[in-house]
Amino acid sequence: MKPLPSLFIVCMIDVLGFGILIPLVPFIATRFGASPTFITWILGTYSACQLLAAPLWGRLSDRFGRRPILSFSMFGAGVSYVMLAFAHDVTALFVARAVAGFMAGNLSAAMAYASDISQPADRAKTMGTVGAAIGVGFMLGPAIGGALAGEQLASASFLRPALVSASLSGLGMLLVLWLLPESHTAERRREHAAGPRVRPWQLLRQLPALRWLALATLLVTFSQSTLDSTVAIWAMDRYHVGPRSVGLALLLLAIVAVGTQGLLVRRLAPRYGELRLLVASVVCFVIGMVTLGVGTALPLTMAGLILCGLAAGLFNPNGSSLASREAQPHNRGAVLGTYQSGTSLARVLAPLLSGPVYTHFGPGAPFLLAGAVTLQALWCMLGVQRAHAARPLAAAADRQRSIR
Repeated sequence: MKPLPSLFIVCMIDVLGFGILIPLVPFIATRFGASPTFITWILGTYSACQLLAAPLWGRLSDRFGRRPILSFSMFGAGVSYVMLAFAHDVTALFVARAVAGFMAGNLSAAMAYASDISQPADRAKTMGTVGAAIGVGFMLGPAIGGALAGEQLASASFLRPALVSASLSGLGMLLVLWLLPESHTAERRREHAAGPRVRPWQLLRQLPALRWLALATLLVTFSQSTLDSTVAIWAMDRYHVGPRSVGLALLLLAIVAVGTQGLLVRRLAPRYGELRLLVASVVCFVIGMVTLGVGTALPLTMAGLILCGLAAGLFNPNGSSLASREAQPHNRGAVLGTYQSGTSLARVLAPLLSGPVYTHFGPGAPFLLAGAVTLQALWCMLGVQRAHAARPLAAAADRQRSIR
């Protein structure tokens, strides 16, 4: 099997295991008596550990290859799911989510793998394919998790979905070993070993476009993470529904995101360019989050979820594609890990803020705050455009100096 279809299967299975637990963690915490603020902080624990680990996993994948990092991080994720399956209080739940976050090096390694096997001209298409695989996992995972858990909180079973997730992580690890050839060759790894050690903050200083893209993904992911961290308690309070209904709502969002990444991005990116699609995604996210914040009728809520799914489908592959263009073959993992740090930081900040905002200002307030934050990403798009425009001028100046 060719590398890209194999990577698609591996990513889909891996994210499927993660996605099964997305709608369930808030319900598990609720059963343990946690408040809305505490629930979102539990979700933020995962992201805080992921923020610390993502650049490390990126550098390790540059040094040792993509396959070892993918397989080891999937093994670690499986261990965290087993810990969650047998969690008996909030402390155990915190520890399980912290382990899961620290072991979340698979997505940055998968994106680096996709970048390794693609040419610059078709990188957005390749990233869109991987993004679609991730979207399929997110699409099916919450629905499966909700079905396995049940609708009623008092009788919901969280053991079954957690063990299914652990089994899927084990399967994903085996598929990496069986199906994926190493994309980061020994020659590139030697280049990495011989080259200077560049830290994430150094990359951000050296690459202005990457700096703006990392900030943009932080601002956009703030909306994504606000939705992820509050949708379960929001649905419980506003519509009085349980895990199964929340899973189906997330299924709708993911169907739109997957369709956008798998069908629209590969057609739209060559025609309009990644940067314009990023602008469109920001606009869709802002409108979608405001709609969720002010709307109470179910059709309006569905429209808001659809817009958020469309925005996520447009932003994720195009942002990753532009970030990968800032890298050289020997540091691609580090660059993409640094870019993903913006995502991880947003997934720390959004839960920390959305819980208290939800408690003090009502169910719609976190969505309105997220829309206002994400709107600022439009300035980042201008920054990326200016950074790209400055490159020919800098190159011409360097040529003039070399002639003199």
